[in-house]
Amino acid sequence: MKRPSKKIVALTIAGSDPSGGAGIQADLKTFAALGVYGYSVITSVIAQNSSTVNRVASMDTAMVKAQIETLVAERRPDAIKTGALGAAKIVAVVAEAIVRLELPAPVVDPVLISSAGARLLDRDGERAMIERLLPLARIVTPNLAEAQALSGIDDASPAAIRAMARALAKAGARAVLIKGGHPGSSSEARAQSIDLLYDGREFVELRAARISGGGAHGLGCALSAAIAAYLALGMDLTGAVRRAKRYVTGALRASFRLGGGRAVLDHFARR
Repeated sequence: MKRPSKKIVALTIAGSDPSGGAGIQADLKTFAALGVYGYSVITSVIAQNSSTVNRVASMDTAMVKAQIETLVAERRPDAIKTGALGAAKIVAVVAEAIVRLELPAPVVDPVLISSAGARLLDRDGERAMIERLLPLARIVTPNLAEAQALSGIDDASPAAIRAMARALAKAGARAVLIKGGHPGSSSEARAQSIDLLYDGREFVELRAARISGGGAHGLGCALSAAIAAYLALGMDLTGAVRRAKRYVTGALRASFRLGGGRAVLDHFARR
């Protein structure tokens, strides 16, 4: 028999997207593109494509727990990301497993509402995420709307965005990355996609040229998965976030359409 491989492993705990543009499928593509072996735990099966969510079916909590335990029994992942969890009871099961099995602090992508407008985490789930999962997070990666919902701050000014980051760090997350490319007021700022990273001590603005076309389906999934992959590979957090943003910028630049819906990323585009 061959000896167990030293291959780096990252685990995604998220919903399934049959279109392949977001969710588990997108996370696994991202892991593979970055040279990391992907484990996956499915929390929900979502009937969707790049523009529409038709139906969501959450997994039984016992099955979510069993998936995690079975994987960890064979090989402890080097990094974890969470995506769409669907319900408070699944948030609780995932958080409990991370603590009990002494798993790596997760990259938490707090998927609340899909880009198509469908709610993917109920209100009780939001509270469970704040109370149970954020205190475990290595980093939480909300877009602007998610940061507003989780922090309770409705404003979108630069000062308010920094206040959101501080609030999420106060809730327990070790670091916060607020996505969404908030453009600012000047013509120069509007030409850039600016994400804000807060490590609990200082703020770092991550800038890239804004790519026209209105974004793409699954962009946030790929970003959080790429951060997890780079953390698994041993990068420090700031380096992992910078490389992940560079990765998704390249994937977005090479994006394409499969039909009449939103663009989807080319996860294997040359960087």
